[in-house]
Order: sequence, then structure tokens, then C-alpha cells
Amino acid sequence: MKDCRQFYIAGQWVDPVVADDLPVENPATEQPVAVISQGSREDLDRAVAAARQAFADYSQTSREQRLTWLQSLLTIYTARYEEMVHAIALEMGAPISFVRSDQALCGTGHLKSAIRALADFPFEQHLGKTLIVREPIGVCGLITPWNWPINQLACKVAPALATGCTMVLKPSELAPLSAHLFAEMIDEAGFPPGVFNLVNGSGPVIGQGLAKHPDIDMVSFTGSTRAGVAVAKTAADTVKRVAQELGGKSPNLLLDDADFERAVPKGVAMCMENTGQSCNAPTRMLVPKEHYERAVALAAQAASDTTIGQPDKEGSHIGPLVSREQFDKVQRLIHTAIDEGARLVAGGPGKPEGFSTGHFVRPTVFADVDNRMTIAREEVFGPVLVLIPYNGDDEAVDIANDTPYGLAAYIETGDPERGHRIARRLRAGMVRINGAPHGFHAPFGGYKQSGNGREWGEYGFEDYLEIKAISG
Repeated sequence: MKDCRQFYIAGQWVDPVVADDLPVENPATEQPVAVISQGSREDLDRAVAAARQAFADYSQTSREQRLTWLQSLLTIYTARYEEMVHAIALEMGAPISFVRSDQALCGTGHLKSAIRALADFPFEQHLGKTLIVREPIGVCGLITPWNWPINQLACKVAPALATGCTMVLKPSELAPLSAHLFAEMIDEAGFPPGVFNLVNGSGPVIGQGLAKHPDIDMVSFTGSTRAGVAVAKTAADTVKRVAQELGGKSPNLLLDDADFERAVPKGVAMCMENTGQSCNAPTRMLVPKEHYERAVALAAQAASDTTIGQPDKEGSHIGPLVSREQFDKVQRLIHTAIDEGARLVAGGPGKPEGFSTGHFVRPTVFADVDNRMTIAREEVFGPVLVLIPYNGDDEAVDIANDTPYGLAAYIETGDPERGHRIARRLRAGMVRINGAPHGFHAPFGGYKQSGNGREWGEYGFEDYLEIKAISG
């Protein structure tokens, strides 16, 4: 069993002030595979003090110095890529082929994106006789989730490092192994002591502690909307900046000119990817009434064809949910959908046949869903898709926008220009037409209760910068 009980503070691996061990479970076997420590406020204070002390010098480093460190980190990450693949597969149960092609690739992608943006980012520009300077905001508290662990870590750490900030990272206690490995890479890359610090722990202690701490200048949080609200309320007392990437209930609009034989199975696959544990997953499929029953049949078949397997096996299957708590939540929402009258056409409650151990669930599809049903409004965070019929583009847009969230939206159409017109009407931070990829250079974030601020690429720099006007 891997021992990850130490924290990384001021360039050293250190023991917690008070021992408080927490096992890390493999969600496929329900057995412990590692142990971490849950930090205390004293541990957090040590990390924040180290970051505060390091900020004075690191904030004054040159663009060239920071580029050198980031290039070194990218080289190390690339060399240790397979270690990261196995860490993520072990901690969250994602199938290893998917981790290799998607999950772990996010670390490389965000480091490359930050390096590219840093190379010519306009930290200074003249506006008439006034010099406009963008300066690092200070010490950052970074709180990351378990569902895409290295993705959310790298898209916060990379821009913070690039802009001259120092930081304290609190990864999810459910998936801390990738963060521990990343801290080893930071150490190997030679960043100055105190620039990057890692403290494990619970949300109420370390997460809220970062939001409350008077020496933290900004907090970047990714997680549920409920937890994001708590972080923002706590941070308000010290008037610190809060950047949030929160929940989603993303619509997938299949327009009447879409290729349904292709679009429906693709939409199902995108919903089921990562076992549905993605904030931007297209979980509401909106279908014209004249094509509805055909789409229902195609979706049911695609879900039934979705294979389930062990994380350590190569292949295109999906794995378990991350924890028993998540499994119980998904089961509760499936039962609620049935009780509220949704038509179950694939999957359903319980575990798949042959998977009595592990947090495995059945890929599930509901038809005849009204957008007011719980299953259409709450973020499930599991492999559960709902199909909603509509009449005409206007009703499709109304249904798509009728949600407290606004993270992402998807459109399938035979007419890309029509797709762009519809995209302009959707209240979402990201719209993907006909499955177009969302590159690492593009801004990631949402409207409404999906959060505020943007991450990824040069847009991800803004939350880590203050603007100063120097006249004369």
C-alpha cells in the first residue's frame, strides 16, 4: 500500500502536525491501495506561510525564468506519463486505456497551453500615457475534485505558475495519488521552495480554511455548486477573488436535420464517458417529436452496447463510480426518476451482472422525461441519460436554457450555419457543434450556477492577475 501521508511544504516533504490517517480506496475492488493524512489548520498555516514568503521573489521572476521551469515540468511529466496513468486508474477507477488517451493527457495539454500563452502574454501595454500592468494576484488556494483529477489540477497550477503566483493545493481526498505524483514532478523541476505547496484534507477543514485564510488572495474551486456556494460565502469575509467551475446539466440538441443514426449513439457515448462523471457531460438529449421514438430505440441500444470492465484492463469499456457515496447518489436519482414517471428504456437500478464488488452501475437511459423532473434538473454524475421531446427550434432552445446551470451545450445538425445561429441563443459557456473538440487553448467555464471565471489557455491567466495603471 502506497504511503502518501506527508505534505509538500516549502520545498520539502513533511509530516503532518498531528497524525490523522485516511485510506484511499480502489473503487473497483473496494480495498485500500494507499494512505494519506488529513491535514489540520496548523498544517494549512505552515503551507500558506511558505507560499506567502515565496511570493515576494517568485512574483518578480522573469517570463523567461518561468518558461524554463514550466518546460522542465513538461519534460518530467512526459517522462513519467505512465506513472500518472496508473495513479489515476487506481484512485478513481477509470479504465486505463481511457486514462492514457484522455485523463492523463490533460496534464500535458494544460502545461503546453500555459507555455504557449506565457511566451507572448501582454503583461504590459500602454494606453495613451498610462502603462497598464498585469501582475500576479498573490497566494492562491486551489481546490480540485476527483473526477478529472490531473485535468483540474493542471489547469489551475499551470497558469498560477506561469503568471508568477504561489499556491497551496488541496486535492480531493478521494483521488489524491495523482496530485502527490505531480508534487514530486514540481520538486524535480526545481521550482523555488514555497511556490507550490500541497496539503491533503477534508473540505470543511482545508477547503474552507483556504477560503477563510487572510493570507490567501484568491481561491480557485472546482466541484459541486453546493460546495462552491459555501466556499464563496466563506471567502466573502476577506473579500478575496473566487473563481469557480461548478455543476452542469448540459443539453444535447439534435436538430431535425441531424444524422440520427450517428448522432444518437455518439451522444450516448459522450454521456457515458468517464462513467458519466464529467461536469460538462451531455446528459439531456433533446429530440424532435417526429424522430423521437427512433432516437429512443437507438439510445437504448447504444446504452445496452456500452461495456463495463475493470480499470486495469485495456479497452473501451467504462469503469466504476469513484465511491460508495457516489454510487448511492446515482441509485437514489434513478429510483426518483422511476417514481416520477420517466420511462426506463435501458439499465436501471442496481449493479451490472457479474459486478458484485466495486461501485459499478448500469448505463441507464430514460425516455419521456419532462424537464421539470428531478432527473432532468439535478446533476447525476453517473452514466444516466434522459431524452426529452420538443417541437421546433424555439422550444428546443427554451428547454435547453431551462436549467440553473450553463456550463456546456451540444448541437447536432446537417447545417453548420444553423448550428451557429442556435449556439448564439444558448446560455452556456461552451457549445460544441457536431462533436467538434474543445481544445486546451479555448476558455472552459460556464454561465449561471455553473460558476464564474474561465480556465484553460490564455483565458485561464486572467483570474491569477491584478491590473495596475501607472501614470506619468
